[in-house]
Amino acid sequence: MRSLEFHPEAQAELIAAAQYFEREAENLGVDFLDFVQRAAVRLVQFPESGRRVGRRLRRVVVPRFLFLLLYRVERQRIFVLAVAHPRRRPGYWRSRS
Repeated sequence: MRSLEFHPEAQAELIAAAQYFEREAENLGVDFLDFVQRAAVRLVQFPESGRRVGRRLRRVVVPRFLFLLLYRVERQRIFVLAVAHPRRRPGYWRSRS
């Protein structure tokens, strides 16, 4: 089974988004992290399930939150390049791949 790893900038985006949601409403940040965790578990189980974004990248929507996990399926791991809002700075993460 493949492992799941986050690019350092994707990890920072995840934390920033969770902090933002937590400021908006108590426990909303925790809910966001829970939904990301569930999406991550699904990615490890079904790595090809995300919609293609280019040749090697895929994306999956974090349910309930309008955020995407942009990732690459590799031999030993699922590598998350970005935790991104689809309407903010589209494609900014492309240089990470």
